[in-house]
Amino acid sequence: MTVRDICSIGHPALRIPAVAVPEAEIAGERVQGIVDDLIDTMRHANGAGLAANQIGETDRIVVIEVNDNPRYPYKPPIPLTVAINPQLEVLDGETVVINEGCLSVPLRGDVARSVNLRVRYFDRHGAEHCHEARGLAAGTWQHECDHLDGILITDRADPATLCTWEEFERHHRDAFIERITRFVELVGS
Repeated sequence: MTVRDICSIGHPALRIPAVAVPEAEIAGERVQGIVDDLIDTMRHANGAGLAANQIGETDRIVVIEVNDNPRYPYKPPIPLTVAINPQLEVLDGETVVINEGCLSVPLRGDVARSVNLRVRYFDRHGAEHCHEARGLAAGTWQHECDHLDGILITDRADPATLCTWEEFERHHRDAFIERITRFVELVGS
């Protein structure tokens, strides 16, 4: 198990757009090592996802997983997903405002996200995947892929809603969980 340091806001790696991984390199030791480190680091930090540039790597790789996550108890389960060179396609104009947190930013804030996406990527074995993501899962995909483009939640969030995790817990958590739970019940994910 290798847990890497997660870059914090201000670290230059978070603002550098990641570079596509050549298909011929997916099975290689370097890329597989990054994937393993991302999984270990995400799980150690109780994250719902992690992008390679959050651990200082420049490759277009994200990992996503939600299983009874104490940081995000309202998120429906997402099985461990390794996405190399992910591409997102917005399917319609439906949006939802999600109060998001980030392992690289010690703040939370309201971010408008598309509800329905088509997601294309290669898994860690080089198999190509294409599926639709909906609801909070779509929001998680957008958050992680934003990282790959050098975009942080502070770039997308309504500035008036930014707060520390502590103040979110104290003043905003209950209302947000009530609202987002109703949303999850409506869309199913």
